Amino acid sequence: MKKFSIATGILVTLLLVGASSFAQTQSRDDILKQIESKRAELNVLENRFLSPSEEDKAKYADFLRQPNTGLIRLLPREKFDSSREVRLTIRGGGAFYSFTRLTHEYGEGSDIELEQGNLATGFAGADYGMMTNIGDTPLENVTTEAVPFLAAHVPADDVPKARIEQRKWGEGATADGASYRERLLAKVNSTYLLRSVNYDRSDLLVAFRVVRIDDDDSVTILWKILKKYPTPRLARN
Repeated sequence: MKKFSIATGILVTLLLVGASSFAQTQSRDDILKQIESKRAELNVLENRFLSPSEEDKAKYADFLRQPNTGLIRLLPREKFDSSREVRLTIRGGGAFYSFTRLTHEYGEGSDIELEQGNLATGFAGADYGMMTNIGDTPLENVTTEAVPFLAAHVPADDVPKARIEQRKWGEGATADGASYRERLLAKVNSTYLLRSVNYDRSDLLVAFRVVRIDDDDSVTILWKILKKYPTPRLARN
């Protein structure tokens, strides 16, 4: 038994020494390649986690064949953004989306955000937006004529005016009998109109509909762009 214990100890020691030697012989380039490989695998998993359900993809397949349409899932920022409950590598934790750049990556002209059960627009700097909830209205029936105020709005062309408009929409406004806000509660089977202004990037009018809210509080949105406007420019001194 004693000989067996000694032999086992020697074997373990040899294995540890071998593992240590292997780790020491790995170059930094090899380690970097492993990091890149793991990151690529993680990106695949995160994209699958962000993807809408196959059921919803099939249900809205005909609608999605039209141009300037899409189906996306937004994750609640309070759960999946960095330093939150579950950390995802994508910037913004899958809580943001750009309808022009078709990306969840925050900072790439983001138009919409999900946080604490609310949909929001107009995040920072001079960028701003406004939304209204038009109830249980099929997206097929929504046109620019339905929201003349949003469709006709002209963004301010200088920084002070833009910031004033941003504060204005943050506080809320009423026009043509409709209420406009930067933040609205996400409700299933509700359709929303969004005018999002990203200076030097994009200006668009979007109709979207909340088609699902899952147990993890993620929200699936069906959308279509009603109109793209000329890219707004700020007159800077």
